[in-house]
Amino acid sequence: MTMTPAVSDAGPLIHLAQISKLHLLKKIFKHISITPKIKREVIDEGVRLGHTDAQVIKKAIDDGWIVIKDIPKAATSVAERLAEGENLSLADAETIILAKEKGAEILVDERALSNQAKMYGLVVWNTWTILLEALRKGFIKASDIESAVIELGEKRHKLKAKQAAEILEAVKLINSHDMPL
Repeated sequence: MTMTPAVSDAGPLIHLAQISKLHLLKKIFKHISITPKIKREVIDEGVRLGHTDAQVIKKAIDDGWIVIKDIPKAATSVAERLAEGENLSLADAETIILAKEKGAEILVDERALSNQAKMYGLVVWNTWTILLEALRKGFIKASDIESAVIELGEKRHKLKAKQAAEILEAVKLINSHDMPL
């Protein structure tokens, strides 16, 4: 299976960096792009506020496996209209437009942005689907996701108990397919 490129919003980058799993992105996707606005949100603001995850993401950019890409000039007005018409931030609208322009999949955690990206025909991933895919491919263990549910779900991600249970059920299903018959 060929790895596809992806364009990321701030959420998945931050959340994966917070649990020391940002590196999974380069194992699952061909390359990761972000817009300059997302870079400002994730790194510039994160560093200013003293968030360690911002340093982790900055290192990925310095190492060259996360790249900063502008949307094409011709698409600027499209992004502005999308932001205004759908009540999205300009950063979110530009993320959708960049993914569409690059033929990339999109990494987002916000439901409204995810729904809008799907309307544009994009394949959408979130922090949890990335972690589940990493488990399926053998890059992490079930205990890593269980820890993430506690660390991210309870502390940062506003994960409801039902959602946490669904994620843990998916872990069991993935692991049951790895068991010999």
